This record gives sequence, C-alpha cells and structure tokens, in this order.
Amino acid sequence: MSKKEDGAELDQDVARREKYRKLREAGVELFPYTAAKTHEIKDIVETFGGLTAEELEAKKAAVAVPGRIMSVRKMGRATFFHVSDGRTRLQAYIREDKAGSAAYELFGQLDLGDVVSVAGTLFKTRTGELTVFCDSVTFLAKALHPLPEKWHGLQDVELRYRQRYLDLIMNPEAGEVFRLRSAIVAHIRRFFDSRGYIEVETPMMHAVPGGALARPFKTFHNALGLDLYLRIAPELFLKRLVVGGLDKVYEINRSFRNEGIDAQHNPEFTMLEFYEAYKDYYDMMDLTEELLTGLAEALLGKAEVPFGEHTISFKRPYKRLKFMDAVVSYSGLAPSRFSDRKELIEFAEGLAPEKKPLTYGKALDVLFDRFVKDKIVQPTFITNPPKEISPLAKTSRDNPEEAERFELLVAGMEVANAFSELTDPAEQLARFEDQAEEKRKGDEESHPVDMDYVEALEYGLPPTGGEGIGIDRLTMIMANRKSIREVILFPLLRPK
Repeated sequence: MSKKEDGAELDQDVARREKYRKLREAGVELFPYTAAKTHEIKDIVETFGGLTAEELEAKKAAVAVPGRIMSVRKMGRATFFHVSDGRTRLQAYIREDKAGSAAYELFGQLDLGDVVSVAGTLFKTRTGELTVFCDSVTFLAKALHPLPEKWHGLQDVELRYRQRYLDLIMNPEAGEVFRLRSAIVAHIRRFFDSRGYIEVETPMMHAVPGGALARPFKTFHNALGLDLYLRIAPELFLKRLVVGGLDKVYEINRSFRNEGIDAQHNPEFTMLEFYEAYKDYYDMMDLTEELLTGLAEALLGKAEVPFGEHTISFKRPYKRLKFMDAVVSYSGLAPSRFSDRKELIEFAEGLAPEKKPLTYGKALDVLFDRFVKDKIVQPTFITNPPKEISPLAKTSRDNPEEAERFELLVAGMEVANAFSELTDPAEQLARFEDQAEEKRKGDEESHPVDMDYVEALEYGLPPTGGEGIGIDRLTMIMANRKSIREVILFPLLRPK
C-alpha cells in the first residue's frame, strides 16, 4: 500500500469514528441484542424477483431484512443503496418524506460496510430492479474501517487469506466454496451413517507419533512432564476400536504434519478416515467410487466436474494402475535402470537430497512423486506400492515386496490412501522396528515403536480395510480451486 493510499484510509477511519460518535450522541443503540428478520435476502430475490411491478404492488409484500451496506447512491432527499447477506444483494430505497427528517439525517451517518436492518414494502423501479421501499433503517453494527476497493484490494491474495472475513464480504464466490465444503462433509456423514458406521473421536495428542510417514509437531505436557506429538493421523487409535468390536468406524479429523507449505499442503488439514472389519483394499476401492461418484452427482448435479483446464470424470469404474508399472511408464527411465538398486537410490537422492537417507522403496517413491503424480489427471487407483513405504499394510498376495495398498490420484493430487490393514502383531512389530532404525539413521518421517498398538493387535484385529481421504483436496477439486488455501478458512500464514 502506498503512503497516499495509507493516508486516505486513515482519513476514512477518522471520519467513520466521528460518525460513530454522532450516532452515540444521538442515542442510537450501538450494540443491539437482536434484529427483525422476516426473510433471507436470497429468498426474497428468488421469491419476488420474477414478479412484475403490478404484481408486487398488489401483493404489498412487507419485509424486514438485515444486511451489510455495499453501495450507496444519493439523489437529493432520497437514497438508493444495496444490502448484502454475503450471497445476494438487494436494493433498498429511503426517502426523507417517508422515513422522516430525523431518521433520514441519521441514515446519513452510515457508511459502506455498516450492518443495518431495512424494513418496508417491496416494489420494482423503472429499470425493473427489486427494491425495498424503506419505512425504517435500523443500525446494527458500524464498520470503523473502509472496505477494500473492489478491483484492487480484493485481488491481494495475502489480504484474502489473512483477513478472510473481508474476502467473504467482498467476494460472494468465496463463501460458496465454504458452503460447498460444508455440504461435502455433511454428505460424507450421511453416507457412512447410512451404512452402519459410527462416528468417533480419537486423541489429537499422542505419546508416540504414528499412522503415517510424516514429521510431527512436538509439544510438552507440564503436569505429566511428558513429550507429546500432535497427531499426524488417527489410524492407530481407530484400529484399536476395531479390535474392541466396533466393526465400522469413521472420524472426520484434524491432523498436523510439520512439513512444507505449497498449493497442495497445509500443516493443519482435515481428513476422513474409516475402517471396516472383514474387508480388504479391493472393497475400499469399490466404496470410494461409490462415495465420490455419489458426492459429485448429489452436490454438483453430475459426475463430471471442471478443474482448471481439465474436466474430471468421477463416473465409475476408475482406472487401476500398479505402482511399478506407473513409475516405469511415466519416468522415462529404461526398465534396466530399476534392477541396479544402488544406482537407482543414488539417482533418486540427486532428485531429492533433502530426503536422505533413502532405501530402494523410498527411492521409488521419490521417482513416483517426481515423474508420475502430475501426469495422472482422471481418478486413478495406484495400487501395490513398495511394502517398505507401507508399514501398516498387509503384504501383497501377488508380490512379497509390495503392499496391499492404493492411493487414489485425481488431478495430480493424492486424494485417498487405503490398505488391507496389517493384522499380524509380530510382523507389525518388525515393521515398526525397521522404521525405528531408519529414524536412528536420521529419517525424520519415521517413528519409534508403538508397543501399546502392538499389544492391541495381540488381542486380535480381524481382517480390516481402512482408508483416509483428504477433505481439503477433495474440496479443491469439487470447487475448482488450484490452491489448498482457497478451501481452508484460515490457512497458516507467516506472521506480519
């Protein structure tokens, strides 16, 4: 912001505070407890907007609606202005000879951004715009700062994320993204509730981090003198519940990973995880298709959704592609390169030096991230990755070096991750010990052994299919937004 613009805003702040003082001196109730409301603005426009001027006059429809003043056009002793509920605008008209001189003078102390309640009768202007002819305008809240200038202030991405309330005031489409997000979560709950799943809540602070290969946030509990970690996934607790006989469970949870921030990653994110006894990862694929196809059709009206320059089709069935086939096909490397494990690890370390030390399985994962992900646009199940990077999944029935696991990729993003869950406590302990060894070597995404979880498995975890779906990324696709910050109300930002 230039010094000139900064000075102009300060002048407006001073002027608004002076108007606020005059309202107080005039005895106006500055902080009312409630407001009259007969309709939503959106409902008024939908119900009465299609009527003719004559039909409106005959109806004599009286309304009382609160809203934020978004435009003002004075015409001598009368004023046209628009109020908004964050979704829809409605024009209002106040005239001195009807409202009274005192009320009209009081109205003059209002500014763009103030919240008011307008009460009156609906009519249509000569230009055909639906309008409230005001009997009264009641003050509800004073905006002590000017709203951003429409075509400049609201293009400031930093401002939109840092002061989301301004984004919602000025950009109705931003509010629609979050209404869609809410509808997605509500649909997911209905989907699982109707299938006999129960929704549960598990701890957000863990004594031993686990459930995914990721670097955790660390904290400390003073009373217990105990190091704790913000959860990176609820998986190990949810599977404890299946051990206990809750055969179908799900949780819509907040998880935290101490990793980089980019268009697809935020350190704090929302995830759906669900587990069902007596199922495997093939069943999870079928259930995922059913969920996402139904979600698109229910909320967007069709299975095809626009995303950037692409049209994503959620029509069933989704493509299924093995991990190694995808890496060999998309990497451009000769198949013979994969037989020399040491050379492949060195090649991968050159691509991702921050991920050292690498094993063969993790090297393949680096190649997958670098060469494959961005090229998968339509919903595709990438199946059977290396067992080494899947410590909680059963060994593949087809290949002992692979895991019974899939990732669902859509538009170059991992949207879902699922396993035939590992149920053998001895094998799980060995996998945990392998991870602990990698941690000792410096791998910050590996974790120590969780003996409490191993003990739970020793009581018997039945065959189980489990899955996690990222709500933020799913919303990105359904709302056609390229950045995860567009679908998180308050994304993490560096302090000013």
